[in-house]
Amino acid sequence: MYVRRPPQHDPSPMNNVFDSATVAELTARINRLTPSTTAQWGKMSVDQMLAHCNVSYEMAYTDRHPKARGVKRFLLNLFVKQAVVGPKPYPRNSPTAPQFRMVGAKNFEQERTKLIDYLNRVQRDGAAGFEGRESPSFGPLTAAEWNTLFYKHLDHHLTQFSV
Repeated sequence: MYVRRPPQHDPSPMNNVFDSATVAELTARINRLTPSTTAQWGKMSVDQMLAHCNVSYEMAYTDRHPKARGVKRFLLNLFVKQAVVGPKPYPRNSPTAPQFRMVGAKNFEQERTKLIDYLNRVQRDGAAGFEGRESPSFGPLTAAEWNTLFYKHLDHHLTQFSV
């Protein structure tokens, strides 16, 4: 039986990671973090959160994380993809994939710099650079899906840390 999925949310320009104003807003929020910033919920420290957020960009730009294949990719697309690239916000304390779990202290300044560099790179590459780009978890995504994935995830964690 075919299940009709709701249309994908097309984020407003205010929430568009391919737009320089959005990247500037996100960068300003990231720069308000300090090594002693604490979370409103969850178990991660601020340095772990920054490293955690970098994983999404590593998946887009590096081969560091293996591709899901076969049944695993099918299940990710069936049960996880819409939660990741759809418009509904992430709930607090929701589970995360193993490659996103952070253990031990991370270098706050290095992780923050890397995250800002990734945001600038995404903005420079623009939507055209992401249209049809393959996600190791879900296969090819539209630029709108990449935008939602990047913005929603980062906004969720910056809100978690009150910035």
